[in-house]
Amino acid sequence: MRRSTVVSGAVLALAVGVTGPMSVAAPAAPAGPAAQTPLSLAVSAADRAAAGGLDALAKGPYEQYDRHMVTPWLNGLYSVAYERTYRGLPVVGGDAVVLADGQGTVRAMQAATAARIDVATTPRISAATAEQTSRARLASVDRVDSHRLVVQVKDNTARLAWETVLTGLTEHAPSHLHVFVDAATGAVLDQQDDVKAGTGTSKWNGPNPLALSTTNSGGSYSLKDPLRPGLQCADYSTGTVFTKSTDTWGTGNPTSRETGCVDVMWAAQQEWDMLKNWLGRNGHNGNGGSWPVKVGLSDVNAYWDGSSVSIGHNNANEWIASMDVVGHEMGHGLDQFTPGGTSSESGLGEGTGDIFGALTEAYANEPAPYDTPGDYLVGEMVNLVGNGPIRNMYNPSLISNDPNCYSSSIPGTEVHAAAGPLNHWFYLLAEGSNPGNGKPTSPTCNSSTVTGVGIQNAGKVFYGGMLLKTSGMSYKKYRTATLSAAKGLDATCELFNRTKAAWDAISVPAQTADPTCTSNPGNDFSVALNPTSGSVNPGASVTSTVSTATTSGSAQSVALSASGAPSGVTVSFSPTSVTSGGSSTMTVAASASAAPGNYTITVTGTGSATHTAQFTLTVNGSNPGNDFSIATSPTSGSTAAGGSVTTTVSTATTSGSAQSVALSASGAPSGVTVSFNPSSVTSGQSSTATVAAAASTAPGTYTITITGTGSATHSTTFSLTVTGGGGCTAGQLIVNGGFESGTNPWTASSGVVDNDSSQPAHSGSYKAWLDGYGRTHTDSAAQTVTVPSGCTSVKLSYWLHIDTSESGSTAYDTFKVQVNGTTLTTLSNANAAAGYTQRTLDLGAYAGKEVTVTFTATEDASLQTSFVVDDVTLQVS
Repeated sequence: MRRSTVVSGAVLALAVGVTGPMSVAAPAAPAGPAAQTPLSLAVSAADRAAAGGLDALAKGPYEQYDRHMVTPWLNGLYSVAYERTYRGLPVVGGDAVVLADGQGTVRAMQAATAARIDVATTPRISAATAEQTSRARLASVDRVDSHRLVVQVKDNTARLAWETVLTGLTEHAPSHLHVFVDAATGAVLDQQDDVKAGTGTSKWNGPNPLALSTTNSGGSYSLKDPLRPGLQCADYSTGTVFTKSTDTWGTGNPTSRETGCVDVMWAAQQEWDMLKNWLGRNGHNGNGGSWPVKVGLSDVNAYWDGSSVSIGHNNANEWIASMDVVGHEMGHGLDQFTPGGTSSESGLGEGTGDIFGALTEAYANEPAPYDTPGDYLVGEMVNLVGNGPIRNMYNPSLISNDPNCYSSSIPGTEVHAAAGPLNHWFYLLAEGSNPGNGKPTSPTCNSSTVTGVGIQNAGKVFYGGMLLKTSGMSYKKYRTATLSAAKGLDATCELFNRTKAAWDAISVPAQTADPTCTSNPGNDFSVALNPTSGSVNPGASVTSTVSTATTSGSAQSVALSASGAPSGVTVSFSPTSVTSGGSSTMTVAASASAAPGNYTITVTGTGSATHTAQFTLTVNGSNPGNDFSIATSPTSGSTAAGGSVTTTVSTATTSGSAQSVALSASGAPSGVTVSFNPSSVTSGQSSTATVAAAASTAPGTYTITITGTGSATHSTTFSLTVTGGGGCTAGQLIVNGGFESGTNPWTASSGVVDNDSSQPAHSGSYKAWLDGYGRTHTDSAAQTVTVPSGCTSVKLSYWLHIDTSESGSTAYDTFKVQVNGTTLTTLSNANAAAGYTQRTLDLGAYAGKEVTVTFTATEDASLQTSFVVDDVTLQVS
């Protein structure tokens, strides 16, 4: 029977209001005047950057970026991560991240590679051969979790490869290994292990008793945190979460596994709160969830295995569940569950763990004789192997002669030693080279003096760099990423300059991609007008909304003024002064003496920085009798060839009488028609204009003029974007088909999307696990997409694993694949088999239609059947 507690996916589930496919092969035209949230504005800006072929996000004609993860950050900033595909294949090492703000401005972006891809997509060796080669990389293999065909990019070179994921053992530790085998030659190109071995402190927390969040169910208490889903602590030997009849835990004996779990829960809860209150992160996994921990590993070590933490012991057989060990191991999880995944260059992963351990200690701020916050020592009290601290962040060379400074030898240095320069950078940024107040001095590699910004601000800068992380991350890329983060956090450039000084002080050189920062004196506003133009007769007036936004600096009051108005024209504002995010109504009035003509009025928002916007005013002459204004809402739209969009045409009398006005359109390209209903309106009425594009319409953007004819003629324009060549843009339509980004945009039953290792994913960590309860139950997962018209190939593909406790050939529990309510496939417990099977359905009949793909599993009253779905695609061409 499946477990009842599940952990939701990554942060994209937070992206409320972001709708539609996440592929960004082409920029989308505005869909209409619906209210835009800061989140949707940021994501739209990032999508445009990813689709626009910007230098940092280079891509060729057969490639696209699919939005993968959206992480809200501090100061109204959002990290938007993208995965790259080539001819529908995942590009491992081709990901990218865009940092955008809630006003729709791109602040920074970083790509794992600038390589253009041109490789064959037909493998010469089989998946089975690649698996055999991959198995040889481990001392023993428990199972093969998945394999898939990918394009692997390393050192800016792209190759077709088989990625095989294995669970087993190395000579010294557990392993969850990704092996990349060249699909043409059979050579091993690369391997990456999700299991990270950590070393840290094991010391007691206090003062006791510690307040823990635990679960009470029917009078039985367990070490499961009800406020932090997924966080629980179990005995390593049995896998059983600690449970008892009282809510009092531990004895203070460090050899007790239950006591070890007390320290685990306390430390993890402190780190969770630090992430929320200092860094603005929603839980350990970024989506309101955490990971399980087991105490009792027989190693003198601790591990992160890709989805959980295992805690071992020191040489005195004390469980090393201290604040910085737990913070360190959870830090590996944070490294994996931020854009780009686990850092690859030697030292970055271990340094990340040490930094989060230090941040957690500082946040908890425990009194003596417990952990000393801000000591920046790793393992100072546990005496792991009898030699005292195992790493020193303010002077790494004091322990094992670890390097203080970055050099070309770091990528080849043992991972714990190679963490020295990153730990040193963090200390210099947080505390400086000579902080005083009893804190140790720290040598610099360039003999400079560095001033610190405080550990909380240093944590913000480093975490901001993680939100710009891509695969293949290096020390040099981290310099660029953290400088971009510091610039986004502080418009005065002080944080930027100190971050830069800390990198210089450990000998990480300047990079061509490094941003620059110009200090803003304090109040930098943008000013926008909507609409930006208007028409008025003498004796009447028109209005426009003046909106302001802070691009950086503080939200001080801004006075509004106008210049350039002709004689007889006045401009007034209500209110006359606004702050960031505020708006004012601008009224432009023309007296009877105003001469007809076109005038430009400059509207100025004055602060320590001055910004302007322009309003175009048309003053009409005498009115012969029927003078209408015409407006469209929305003013633009996008449709695939074979589709249509609508807009509302509204009319108003600016003067004269309300005679009937006929509507007509011109400027439509070949194959585009415009119809009105009704075709004739009077003042204050509206008509629906339908703009339809035939399948033969060439993709492009067109301007259509809509004219209202009366004794005076007025017109408005509608911008139409037609997408797709011949009505079909080749690509993959299903969003988040691997469920790695949680449920969004799937509509799924509660608990369906999870990373429970008892039913492994086909690839990655998450999948959709339908049923498996052993009782009457129904689960479903559905997603709606639009299939472009003109597509000759529409293929739905998914990987399915069926596991059952039923026997025989009778279908007790069923699984259905439905499209728009029509069942296309029915399977059952009778189809159970080991491993995953890929299944494909032809949906060619649905070209040009909106389709809802639904997976539904129905279980009877006894004996479980689990239907596990992963890696769903809907390829069109």
